[in-house]
Amino acid sequence: MSEHGKFIGFAGTYTKAGSEGVYTFTLDTKAKKIVEVKAVAKIENPTYLNASKDNEHLYTVIKEGEKGGVAAFKVDPNTGQLKFVNKQLLDGAPPCYVSVNEDNTLVLSANFHKGSVETYSVNEETGEIEYVASVVEHPHSDLKKGQQGKPHVHYADFTPGEKHVAVVDLGIDKIVTYEVEENKLKEVNSFSTSVGSGPRHLTFHPNGRYAYAMTEFSSEVLFLTYDESKGSFTQQQAVSTIPADFTENNQGSAIHISSDGRFVYAGNRGHNSIATFKVDQDSGQLTFIEWTGTEGDWPRDFVLDPTEQFIVASNQETGNLVLFERDKESGKLTLLQSNVTVPEAVCVKFLHYK
Repeated sequence: MSEHGKFIGFAGTYTKAGSEGVYTFTLDTKAKKIVEVKAVAKIENPTYLNASKDNEHLYTVIKEGEKGGVAAFKVDPNTGQLKFVNKQLLDGAPPCYVSVNEDNTLVLSANFHKGSVETYSVNEETGEIEYVASVVEHPHSDLKKGQQGKPHVHYADFTPGEKHVAVVDLGIDKIVTYEVEENKLKEVNSFSTSVGSGPRHLTFHPNGRYAYAMTEFSSEVLFLTYDESKGSFTQQQAVSTIPADFTENNQGSAIHISSDGRFVYAGNRGHNSIATFKVDQDSGQLTFIEWTGTEGDWPRDFVLDPTEQFIVASNQETGNLVLFERDKESGKLTLLQSNVTVPEAVCVKFLHYK
């Protein structure tokens, strides 16, 4: 647990306008405020980031000229300051998602523009990204009418227990499951969502048997059951994340679940809200609770703080972080603070606290 109830977080951004790169901030849970916002890594378009489980290292997306890849930083867990370690770049557009396994030996990245998922071998002691271990490109061949025209991988992360890697492809409406063999990915299963729904992100229930996928185009949460032995997903439910009478543009963004498995939260860009759902612990089915406005435009991401008494959301177009207090019994959110400036904010993450 953090001393004095303070927790260090990071924000990844685009750097097309006023942003300098990666920002750090502190959540003061006693004062119920976000404080000490500062730029800590001046790199281009670090749009997504994730810390190693031991809080020693931070891995971010990076763009350099006509190349893109992943950068590694050493973290000062007391201040949030970052020290550059190294980077690995590939030709073409940068990825949009980065994750790291429990023992800090393998980093994954999802590449929206290339329709690929990459694995990077990591030195668990130094945090250095040693080499690109594999690149898997999703096929164009099985596209159907209403889809994007080509693969667009938006998420690649480890399943609970890390037996598999789940890769969400918005372009071909699929969640593909892989095994990792010698840091390379081997496909073991594939699940298709409805055509044109555009699955974007995924979160698992703590029981490991339920998963919830957010779709970008149909603005739905898909409740899926997960069979770890086969790496297979089966859809059980689809619930809208926006009001039935909302006819303006909306694109689903992030999805997260409370660690007790009782509430799922889903982000809406356009409706500019977070939708809250209650989880039936026996069936996994979702029941809608409420929408909470994000006090800004285009909420790209949000995160539960380590105490889960708060949620921090990031509005990309208005460049502000927003702090909500979370009622652990009802799941409902109450606005606390919305004037925290982080230009072009995309991704928000906290260090891991026990």
